[in-house]
Amino acid sequence: MGKAGHIGQKLSSTLASTGIRSVFLHPAEAVHGDLGRVGPGDVILALSNSGSTEELLRLLPLFKRMGTPVVALTGDADSPLAKGAEVVLDIGRIEEACPMGLVPTASTAALHAVGDALAMTLLRSRPFGRDDYALLHPGGKLGRSVLRVFELMRTGPANPLVLDTARLSLAVVVMTNTPGRPGAACVVDRDGKLEGIFTDGDLRRLVEKGHTDFEVPVREVMGKRPRCITPDMLVLTAAAQMRELRVDQLPVVDVEGRAVGLLDVQDLLAAKFV
Repeated sequence: MGKAGHIGQKLSSTLASTGIRSVFLHPAEAVHGDLGRVGPGDVILALSNSGSTEELLRLLPLFKRMGTPVVALTGDADSPLAKGAEVVLDIGRIEEACPMGLVPTASTAALHAVGDALAMTLLRSRPFGRDDYALLHPGGKLGRSVLRVFELMRTGPANPLVLDTARLSLAVVVMTNTPGRPGAACVVDRDGKLEGIFTDGDLRRLVEKGHTDFEVPVREVMGKRPRCITPDMLVLTAAAQMRELRVDQLPVVDVEGRAVGLLDVQDLLAAKFV
């Protein structure tokens, strides 16, 4: 209830964001049907600085009947809440910061800190890594910071591939007709291994030099040994490489050197990386 309830909502959100199923249960709403949110295998984290909150104490016999253990976060280890809990996390008696010593301030800060410490302890006690965190945070800056290339790269029909034996004219057609018009074509051998890349910039430079023979094999005019990235690379790292190399596309290759995708600057723009 009250300020401790707001801290409880934050703790529930932190637990959920680190892969532990959690919901906030309002004590007053619980006795009017929200107890249905509690099920077998659940644990109740009950927050109350005084440990005497009437609405919360009313629930203790019900939790006992349901077989749901209670962990109390409280400032009074001798309170009714503490005595009715299986586990007590005692924050101690804390003097409030307000002049009257009444307004919940320092005590709520302590509840907040202990709640975060509990959440981080649970996080360390089980396997949960960056990829798991990314799965739960697909949006915003957090999601972008752990996004991998394979989640953003162009694959299948959107991956512009052309054989190294193909004519330059075909490479231009592939660049133009590939969905999303990437402005580049990855040049591969018959096993799909990357041999080079041909881009819009390469085409413009050929025209500027008067080389307008579109019947030559693309391998004669392609960029050889282009910088490549891997599918499991962080997109942030790939974006930094693009800026450093001043290129708009990077081929994506697997462990055998096959061109499995293409990362285009347009994809980075759409995902707000640049």
